[in-house]
Amino acid sequence: MSRSNLFYNDSVSDDIANHNTNNQHELAAHFASDNTVPLHSDLYEQIDQLEAIDVDDLVKLLADDGNETALTPVSMTDFFEGLAQLATMGVVEVTDIVEAIHREVILRPLGRFNERHLLNWPRGITARIYGTIRHVMLTVGKNLASVLRLYKNTLNQKTTQPLPDTLKKLVNVLNGVMGDHLVNHQNALAIPMVLYDIKGNLQCQALSGRIVILCHGLCMSHLSWQSQEHKGLGDAISQSQPDTTVLYLDYNTGRRISRSGRDFSQLLQDLVDSHPDISQIDLVGHSMGGLVSRSALFYAEQEHLDWIMRVGNLITLGAPHHGAVLERIGNHVQDVIAKLPFAGSLAKLGDMRSAGIIDLRHGSIRDADWSALEGRSVLPQDFRHPAGLPSGIKTYFVASALIETHYESKMTSFLGDGLVSVASALGEDDEEHALFVPDGHKAVFYGVSHVNLIHSRRVREQVVEWLLDNGQSDYADKLRIYSYPKSLALAL
Repeated sequence: MSRSNLFYNDSVSDDIANHNTNNQHELAAHFASDNTVPLHSDLYEQIDQLEAIDVDDLVKLLADDGNETALTPVSMTDFFEGLAQLATMGVVEVTDIVEAIHREVILRPLGRFNERHLLNWPRGITARIYGTIRHVMLTVGKNLASVLRLYKNTLNQKTTQPLPDTLKKLVNVLNGVMGDHLVNHQNALAIPMVLYDIKGNLQCQALSGRIVILCHGLCMSHLSWQSQEHKGLGDAISQSQPDTTVLYLDYNTGRRISRSGRDFSQLLQDLVDSHPDISQIDLVGHSMGGLVSRSALFYAEQEHLDWIMRVGNLITLGAPHHGAVLERIGNHVQDVIAKLPFAGSLAKLGDMRSAGIIDLRHGSIRDADWSALEGRSVLPQDFRHPAGLPSGIKTYFVASALIETHYESKMTSFLGDGLVSVASALGEDDEEHALFVPDGHKAVFYGVSHVNLIHSRRVREQVVEWLLDNGQSDYADKLRIYSYPKSLALAL
């Protein structure tokens, strides 16, 4: 019989039997009261304190110390180094959750699931076994990552092998799910914010005239705009406007949206400083990319950066301006699980999701929506800070709905594209948070899913039409655009 099982059986006997001496001594040794044990000695208190630190502030501190991450794409050696560390992190975090459940199963039936016994848990043999597992895995992972890092540093940069497209997409998914954790642990898989040209190369050419920047959504990459069946939106824009340069933004979608917005704003300022002949900038953002674009515009206006004076059009495709339904449901489920006996520790799994996903709950694009809070959360919907649209920029909102039915159906509006409701994508809310865009600048596409907004032929043609018009027509007096597919079947 294992020591932990023996401890559990003896503990139960101590509660049932009448003061069994041996059991009393064992429990006394395991739960010995020691007022000298500090509160932060508990592992989970330390985890909670760590999560209360915003990782983006940590990145800023690291940058001030000269440890800023190089603005180069993830290479093959970066991939294996980061994967080694990530695998170790996963084992450690799962070990934490298993230990928390084990601890709860042991202490709750005895009525000892309280602060006193939780503080003394690390002194017991069971906690030490879990601690040994964590220590071994961290040591192995650290040494393996160090070897790979040394190997990478000895390679000639000219021979560094770039990631194939398939692995690149995987890395962006990992960044979307846990991008802030990757930054916090200085993991090599944490991707920087960079621009790519239409050929998929890092932007390094001289720029002039009009440029259009496409910003991808959560867990996506600059490659997501390309379609295997036909040419993507960027190609369509280039063909319709040969004198326009199309660029693709690539960024870590797991970081705070407001932090990505600030970085994007500074990137655009550096871009116009380096290329003063740029005459106009148009931003097209899908899903989270629309919020990052809005955040960049918000902070550019706040900080009086002159790149904003060159912005002509802002187009968002399925952006959750007032929150995403799926994240709200996920947060509610996590709260419910946290209240269930013996399952409360499973709620820690929800804490692993990135800060970027948490920001999608209510469409938060300002630091003020989370900076004053403890932990990795955001203000409730009614208390978030307004972030209006800058004046002088033509703004267009695209929403979609999976179900092909009458546009006034409340169910269709709520379900939207499966992730974002129609009202949220169109910026419609109460007076304080509503984004006032003329109806003629709004379009609803039926039979289009959230992801397919970037590949839909009808959406692509509408975006190209708006960019070609470039604000010349008066859409304010026109009606909202409703687009139906040729087939009236249910689109799933």
